[in-house]
Amino acid sequence: QVQLVESGGGLVQAGDSLTLSCAASGRTFSSYAVGWFRQAPGKEREFVAAISWSGGVTNYADSVKGRFTISRDNAKNTVYLQMNSLKPEDTAVYYCATGRLTARISEYHYWGQGTQVTVSS
Repeated sequence: QVQLVESGGGLVQAGDSLTLSCAASGRTFSSYAVGWFRQAPGKEREFVAAISWSGGVTNYADSVKGRFTISRDNAKNTVYLQMNSLKPEDTAVYYCATGRLTARISEYHYWGQGTQVTVSS
């Protein structure tokens, strides 16, 4: 079993940067792909980015491509989401999850509790 804890959220202004962290416990963490998802009020949870177990393959939603970067450090059991040029529409609760390298929520089985990101205009 894997337990995930997100951190790094906060209130920033449009154009600012923020880095989220997803810290994992469990010996098998490095065997899984990790995804970041977000959910804005009144909206469904949506895919943001994912990274393979080795870190060699990454995928991004079109809405964040070129602005967000996902990375991982398996020695630290941590995955990061570097977010640049933030926009008000990036405001959401951000979740990390482990599973397969896919954008499909159903393929992820272990989830963190989420961290709030608020971007003011």
